[in-house]
Amino acid sequence: MTEAFYRANALVCRGTGCVASGADKIFNLLKVEIARRGLEDEVRVIFTGCHGLCEMGPLVIIYPEGILYCRVQEKDIPHLVEETFVKGRVVEALTYKEPISHQALPHYSEMPFYAKQQRIVLGNCGVINPENIEEYIARGGYEALGKALFEMNPEDVIEEIKRSILRGRGGAGFPTGRKWEFAYRAPGEVKYVVCNGDEGDPGAFMNRSLLEGDPHRVLEGMLIAAYAIGARQGYIYYVRAEYPLAVKRLQQAIDDAQGYSLIGDGILGSDFSCQIDIMEGAGAFVCGEETAMIAAMEGRRGMPRQRPPFPATSGLRGNPTVINNVETLGHVPGIILNGADWFRSFGTPTNPGTKTFALTGKVNNTGLVEIPFGLTIRQIIFDIGGGVEGGKKFKAVQIGGPSGGCLPATHLDYGIDYESLTSAGAIMGSGGLVVLSEDDCMVEVARYFMKFTQNESCGKCVPCREGTKRMLEILTRITSGDGREEDLDLLQEIATTVKDGSLCQLGKTAPNPVLTTLRYFHDEYIAHICEQKCPARVCPPLISYYIAPDKCKACMICLRKCPIGAITGGKKEVHVIDQDKCNRCGICLSVCPERFAAVTCIPGRLK
Repeated sequence: MTEAFYRANALVCRGTGCVASGADKIFNLLKVEIARRGLEDEVRVIFTGCHGLCEMGPLVIIYPEGILYCRVQEKDIPHLVEETFVKGRVVEALTYKEPISHQALPHYSEMPFYAKQQRIVLGNCGVINPENIEEYIARGGYEALGKALFEMNPEDVIEEIKRSILRGRGGAGFPTGRKWEFAYRAPGEVKYVVCNGDEGDPGAFMNRSLLEGDPHRVLEGMLIAAYAIGARQGYIYYVRAEYPLAVKRLQQAIDDAQGYSLIGDGILGSDFSCQIDIMEGAGAFVCGEETAMIAAMEGRRGMPRQRPPFPATSGLRGNPTVINNVETLGHVPGIILNGADWFRSFGTPTNPGTKTFALTGKVNNTGLVEIPFGLTIRQIIFDIGGGVEGGKKFKAVQIGGPSGGCLPATHLDYGIDYESLTSAGAIMGSGGLVVLSEDDCMVEVARYFMKFTQNESCGKCVPCREGTKRMLEILTRITSGDGREEDLDLLQEIATTVKDGSLCQLGKTAPNPVLTTLRYFHDEYIAHICEQKCPARVCPPLISYYIAPDKCKACMICLRKCPIGAITGGKKEVHVIDQDKCNRCGICLSVCPERFAAVTCIPGRLK
């Protein structure tokens, strides 16, 4: 029986982002329409994981041409099939448009968003069906495992990972090979490999997308790690309950791999055996820290402990345990298959390889990106991200999740690597990258992230438990218009104490948003405290809404819409906002007819 030949393939993204936009219906309707046209023997419809351009979902990619259709709706399906598969024409209305020039770029390879990336760990995401193990194998999947088992001993594997200088992608950047070596040399018959699948950063979805889009890559990395250290059991822990699609695809991947003798006893006919299981967590941010995660895995409250001993020598149930995050393990198969020198050909000498980032915030192209280390912040935001949305002025970028630092425009040409970010006051973190524009208040940004870390503090050590609470109180006071000049010195002192005295990395990095905004945006703090105004017009107690008498047409729209009756006036009578009564909700500004533009928001308090 010969394999069917298809002249075209339609790949529908069914990652969580696109599914939320209706990708499941698009996938099913596309199959129905192609069948209705009698094209089912010529055109194959496949679903894939996340392709990265989440802002534009649902996404449909047509091969072999590589045409990318964005924001495809149900009503577009008949026209798409008619034009693309019957007449061989591109539906320009569905193609990607450059944010500034509005030029249509039908082929995804032409788009700066993809052309500027280096997709290695995400190489299969958006290309293969993540629920079909044969598609992963067809792209070289599990070849690295076979090479490790039959051509290398455990010491060879560890040495290759060490030579690659692969650093942990979970945030700390610790050399992966050294961690494996510690566990390999640690005494004990029972050892474990744990994949840290936690992703607690707000707006971060790097791990989720890889688990959803290429689960076998992570499993293969775990199996190689287990072989290297002598572990017979692996756990994928803290795949959050909020990630049902990732859990579903992971479990299917494990079941399929067992059916192919890739997991379980005598893997690929060798004398190496290893079982992998999923352990779902409840979602505490602090459990991203290794020792807190181990405590939760053992059924105890997720709280960090003093180190040493490190998990590599005494971890889960007191046994040597290697813990790597999803992205770190995703890099392992490529290194073993292609060699350390291949991996080191990307990035910089001390930071080789690539890093995935969740690019979010005030940027035109939000989504998941993978870039080589050394690429500048400017290239990520303006080349890949398409610049700041709405043509607004760039103000800052917050890198590293809620514990990351806020870097100003003067740092746009910093190359992305662990040491550069640390020296600037930020951290790599798991890969959150939030773009902030002129419309963002940096004091409020610091308060927002401090509220998150304070809520997520486990409370075990005093500096973090009490220090984050005090910093939040001060920041709240400043954004409420009750700040005092001495608050700035007090903030600096408390932040430094928390950074130096906390037990785990959550506490040690929690002050970063405060320290960096004090360092780079000191003038905004001064404006809030001394001038009683919020320059970005964000903090309600420090702004005012004002109706310009010469522009007011007395249309009464704002008067009717004001929820608390703070606006007075009438027909042919200029409206006035009672500043003592106004609650700064901004409804008046939003409803004022554009041609009138009578209502304005002013930084500061009107008397």
